[in-house]
Amino acid sequence: MSARQSVAGIQSRMNRSIIGQEKVVERLIIALLANGNVLLEGLPGLAKTRAIRSLSQTLESEFRRIQFTPDLLPSDVTGGEIYRAEGTGAGSFEFRKGPIFGNLVLADEINRAPAKVQSALLEAMEERQVTVSGTTYRMPDLFMVLATQNPIEQEGTYPLPEAQMDRFLMHVRISYPSDEDETKVLRMVRGEEGGGDGAPEQKIAQAEIFAARGEIRAVKMVPSVEAYIVALVAATRRPWEFGDQLKVWIAIGASPRGTLALDRSARAYAWLQGRDYVTPEDVQAIAHDCLRHRVSLTYEATADGKGTDDVIDELIRQVAVAV
Repeated sequence: MSARQSVAGIQSRMNRSIIGQEKVVERLIIALLANGNVLLEGLPGLAKTRAIRSLSQTLESEFRRIQFTPDLLPSDVTGGEIYRAEGTGAGSFEFRKGPIFGNLVLADEINRAPAKVQSALLEAMEERQVTVSGTTYRMPDLFMVLATQNPIEQEGTYPLPEAQMDRFLMHVRISYPSDEDETKVLRMVRGEEGGGDGAPEQKIAQAEIFAARGEIRAVKMVPSVEAYIVALVAATRRPWEFGDQLKVWIAIGASPRGTLALDRSARAYAWLQGRDYVTPEDVQAIAHDCLRHRVSLTYEATADGKGTDDVIDELIRQVAVAV
């Protein structure tokens, strides 16, 4: 079985478990292939946690869950040193790894914990390592943080710092399913409550994901598409060059991580479509997920009823594709 077939198998099995959220599933697969982290945002009950669990159940991986609460401590995430007695008057400290040392790490309701705890994720998300008491511990080769947050009930929550938001490859929003899909959800849950539908399917090996990543690195991107990616990000920093509306709406533009996110995600998206080259349409397809958490809007934009997705739509309209 080829790497593409294996990844298609993961996507197909997840879509059977997460009905009506095909785009969310696709974004999770893209992040996995691009070796990035994902922030899922949606109202309660929209299968954010289920989607992440479904990914772990189809992939040969160690799944860890961290439930973020106001009383959580950084050591509850990273782990810490414990004292082990080794005889009369003797002993030593031993590092006990925390739940961050998994392959797929679910940071559930990440904005429920204060910034001090959220910052415990920063080094792991960006540098794939954790430093405790001066000693650095590497994360597994397959490592991905999948965080969730609720857009309502903001009282008692702690908005994610800009530095941490920038470390997510994608910010994916989940919407309500259609009536037809919700009917399918009802029937699926009834079936699960009745005892399932047979033996579990074989999990996909991590080696298949690493093989897919190797193929994605070979996906071609011509200079004109590279220029288009750079122009999109530049428009968030110099909006006055691209129309009066963008000038009024954008306060802070995307960092270079936004450029890298577009590049990596567009390659993965093109590969999923069965192509070995990237088109401007591939970049546009993933632009909202890669940029919506990296662009800060002005008060005027809020007063005009504009959200980040509206601004990115305008960016795509205003920025020309190089030929």
